[in-house]
Amino acid sequence: MASRLNPYVTFGGDARQAMEFYKEVLGGTLTLSTFGEIGRQGTPQDDKIMHGMLETPSGFTLMGADTPPGMEHTPGDNFSVSLSGDDDAELRGYWEKLTVGGSVSVPLEKQMWGDVFGMCTDRFGIPWMVNISEPQS
Repeated sequence: MASRLNPYVTFGGDARQAMEFYKEVLGGTLTLSTFGEIGRQGTPQDDKIMHGMLETPSGFTLMGADTPPGMEHTPGDNFSVSLSGDDDAELRGYWEKLTVGGSVSVPLEKQMWGDVFGMCTDRFGIPWMVNISEPQS
């Protein structure tokens, strides 16, 4: 899979409704995963969206999720630019360059869903997410 660059929007609990709305508007295929599906069963976040991805016939990709527990949702500041793919060296190279003069909020390391993931803010104040998945065999 080639690396992908797209917006990633964080919602205050209504990610499912928002992503379904964007699917109605833009068309395409919507994939949603809940916090419960990745091991948070029995919590208030159980049915909230941990990750959603809309891929449209026009080639647009929009990702979104509900705000994770312990993080604050601030409308207007609820977006990141997402870099994702399975080319470990390429994506780690982007990460290294993006973090120079910036700050790291989630270190680039293996996560409970199996991918290597990190979050940072570059020196211009833009938030980034980098997700490295295992290459598809």
